Amino acid sequence: MQTEIKHSFFFPHPTEIVWDYLTKPELLSQWLMENDIKPIVGHQFQFRAKPAPSIEFDGICYCKILSVVPFKQLSYSWKCSPTDNGHKIDTIVMWTLTPNGNGTELNLLQTGFKEKENHMFYMAMNDGWTKQAEKLLQTLNSNLK
Repeated sequence: MQTEIKHSFFFPHPTEIVWDYLTKPELLSQWLMENDIKPIVGHQFQFRAKPAPSIEFDGICYCKILSVVPFKQLSYSWKCSPTDNGHKIDTIVMWTLTPNGNGTELNLLQTGFKEKENHMFYMAMNDGWTKQAEKLLQTLNSNLK
């Protein structure tokens, strides 16, 4: 089983705008989940979604900003599904933005999935990131007309 998720997306929008949709709570919530993110190293925040009991997801992702390079890179911890001794999911999400022609190449790397224990989460998130990137593109296109 894979233990990391890698995706590369292209958005025909300036890097600064894509950055805003990764780092401003009101914009990030339009395509991902409700949140209270602040792009400040050490800031702890949550993503909040509808619980999914079938995969033991309580609807909250507990995150902490690990690194910020404005308009270039953002990383944060991503923990969810609390257990008696921690979290079932304990991963790192890294976004890297690169200007590319008339737009932005957005690369996602999520690492730290445990092989057997996290298989269902890995599968759901791997597909989910692709769907969310499509939603981000639609959101950007409709908001920037």
